[in-house]
Order: sequence, then C-alpha cells, then structure tokens
Amino acid sequence: MEFLNYAFMQRALLAAALVGVTAPAVGIYLVQRRQALMGDGIGHVAMTGVGLGFLLSTSPVWMATAVAVVGAVAMELIRWYGKTRGDIALAMLFYGGMAGGVMLINLAPGGSNANLSSYLFGSLSTVSEEDVTAICLLAAFVVLVTVGLRRQLFAVSQDEEFARVTGLPVRALNLLTAVTAAVTVTVAMRVVGLLLVSALMVVPVAAAQQLTRSFAATFAIAVAIGISVTLGGTVTSYYQDVPPGATIVLLTIGVFIVLTLLATPLARRRARAFAARDTACTADVPGARGTSDEVTV
Repeated sequence: MEFLNYAFMQRALLAAALVGVTAPAVGIYLVQRRQALMGDGIGHVAMTGVGLGFLLSTSPVWMATAVAVVGAVAMELIRWYGKTRGDIALAMLFYGGMAGGVMLINLAPGGSNANLSSYLFGSLSTVSEEDVTAICLLAAFVVLVTVGLRRQLFAVSQDEEFARVTGLPVRALNLLTAVTAAVTVTVAMRVVGLLLVSALMVVPVAAAQQLTRSFAATFAIAVAIGISVTLGGTVTSYYQDVPPGATIVLLTIGVFIVLTLLATPLARRRARAFAARDTACTADVPGARGTSDEVTV
C-alpha cells in the first residue's frame, strides 16, 4: 500500500473511482438506446477542446467539456433531422474534431502531439489537483442526472413514442443524456483516455447484463464492475508501469468474458427449468393431452 503515500496516486485513484461510477451510469442508457459508440464519437470531438485549452492556456478539461457538450448536442440534432445524410454529417463531425485537436495543439506555444498522449490514452502522473476538482464537480453532475432522473431516462431509452404519449419531454431528456455522456467523456479522459472511454461506458453494462435483466440490478452491478476495474487497473499500472487506459479496458473485457462463461450454463439451466415447468403446467390442464392427440390424428 505504499502507493497511497504518493500524492499523484491519491489523485489518480480518486479520479479512477469517479470514472468507474460515472461511465457505466451513463453507458446503461446509451446501451438501451443502441448508441454504444456515442462515447467514442464524443471523444473525437473533445480533442478539439483539449487543443483549444492548450492554445488559449486554459484548463483542457473544462475546455474539452464545453466543446464535447456542443458536439453532443450537434450529434443529437443530426440524429433528429439528418435522416438521409446524417451518417455523413456525423463522420465529418468526428474526424473534424480529431483533426482540429491535432492542429490546435500544434499551433499552441510549445505544443506538440506528445501533449495529446495523456488525454488520448490516460496518464496517472499528470492528474493535477485542478483536474481532480473539475472531475469531482463534473462527476457530481453526472450522478445527479443518471440517478435522480433514472425513471424518465429509462422510459425514453426503452420507447420514445410511449414516453412521448405519457407526457415526458423526450427531446429535452435526449439532449440531457447526450450532454451527460459528453461530461462523462471529459471526466474519464485523464484516467482512461478519449479513445478508450467508450469501452468503459459500454462493456461493464454488457457484463452486468450477463447476470441479470433487471435495470436496477444491471445498474448496480455495472457500477461495481466499473469501480473495480478502474481502481484495479490504476494500481496495476503503477506497479507494472503500463498504460492505465489500456490496462483498465483489458481488465473490463476480461471481466465480461469471465461473467459470460459463468452465465452461459446458468442460462441453459434456467431455460431447461422453464421448459420443464411449462410441460408440467400443460400436463395439469384438463383435456390438454386429449386435445393434442385429436389434432394429431
């Protein structure tokens, strides 16, 4: 436990724990909406914000947050109105964001592509006190939205038409989900990296779904997996001197594989139990067997 004596590790572990909570908390709604790759697209756009932060000598985290929110809103508007050319517009937005980030950081005084590495793939030693403050504030917003509005967000994610009929403000909730996803991306970029954050938003949810189909249980298990892999990956990165983002994502995929292997025989056992129960119920219904025989004849 000597790593706890270092201030940079204390900051990194706190940031990792917050990422472990927020990424799956938002990811469960994106998975329900079949927008699993939305975080990846927002990560591309956020690169422009990081480049602007270096160019303007301001906090890259806050600047990336602002740009990512604008990009997420633009993505949601394209999803609504870009019926025929929406995919092309999204592609230009994603790749333009990445190219803009590379260009801006090279225009910044003393800037180079090397400065982007810690934001693209995560870095333990570069998490500053200012970053931790920003991450704490942004994570509080994400938790407030994803937990406080969980019923409304789940209803919209499951069936937009039904949610609209019940009187929910579907467009406003969709925009809020997109903004929350954008904030989550910037929360995670210092630990996991912009290019890998989408995996942490999706894979823990997919792993949790191997064990349960209940929304509340899936939410809780996904967050537990997120916290475990982010903290475990951060500590492993410290001892083995490997990239934290890659380590965390590989651990997450490993958890998914293990839970899938464990859940498969359980699913088969449940299916056989349900089949046996249905057979028993059919046999207990008066005339059911006779009716079946008559039809066969």
